[in-house]
Amino acid sequence: MKPQTLRDRLLLQEDLNFLLTNRVPRIALTRFMGWYSRIRSPGLTRFSIAVWRLFTELDLSDAKQQRFASLHECFTRELRPGARPFDARADVIASPSDAIVGAHGTVAQGQVLQAKGFPYTLLDLLGSPGLAQAHEGCRYVTLRLTSSMYHRFHAPHDLRIDRVTYISGDTWNVNPIALQRVERLFCKNERAVVECRLQADGARLTLVPVAAILVASIRLHCLPQRLHLRYRGPNVIDCQAQAAKGDELGWFEHGSTIIVLAPPDARLAAGVDTGSRLKAGQALFERLPACHETVTRPS
Repeated sequence: MKPQTLRDRLLLQEDLNFLLTNRVPRIALTRFMGWYSRIRSPGLTRFSIAVWRLFTELDLSDAKQQRFASLHECFTRELRPGARPFDARADVIASPSDAIVGAHGTVAQGQVLQAKGFPYTLLDLLGSPGLAQAHEGCRYVTLRLTSSMYHRFHAPHDLRIDRVTYISGDTWNVNPIALQRVERLFCKNERAVVECRLQADGARLTLVPVAAILVASIRLHCLPQRLHLRYRGPNVIDCQAQAAKGDELGWFEHGSTIIVLAPPDARLAAGVDTGSRLKAGQALFERLPACHETVTRPS
């Protein structure tokens, strides 16, 4: 019997979306996409981009170059200088990437939300009891990058990067439909935990880029190696690096998610809420000056 109501049609569309993007050999498909995207053929690339545009809002008007030898070049494209100005105010933690804002809130009893009714623990996400405890009471926000977005991400503030922990995993889709159906999804997918300190006062800020189907490769400039499904270690990589606000930190091969864990004195910037679309550099959090405390930096 054909669906008779809008709700029935929407549920059917969600079921089909979930089946087509998750009930497939995800890792094999992701590895195939990695191989395909690196084929250097301008003709094949133009054709692939044309097909891509049929399904997404791909906008290359602010790209540094307009012709690409491979899909990989298009996925990881740079932008024209000045295309993403970063909010220079000292009390602002900027969005590290172009994104759609997802779940956000305060870390309470070690738990955060991936979607309404779907909690997960920071310990499962970060893999470190000490780091999870250090972020108790902190603010978090989930930033989702769609496939057509600019895929590079940047320092949201002046940072010192202390270490990166790579956690291999699955490649579930991270779209809203999957987030409402797959429990602890971010804790199952491949991800990198980037531990940082704000240079101003040593407050903790952790970024967690999460890979997804077709996207299982993360490049961080502070590391010599690329993090991907075939990477086998080391798992914890000490990394004494510094980055100024707006400096490029790395990129995804396609599009995915970045979870930002900010200091407890941070509040979402005015106008930012679930569903908001942000450009890299726009205000994401604002810190409350009256709450700032100087934190002794570890030696």
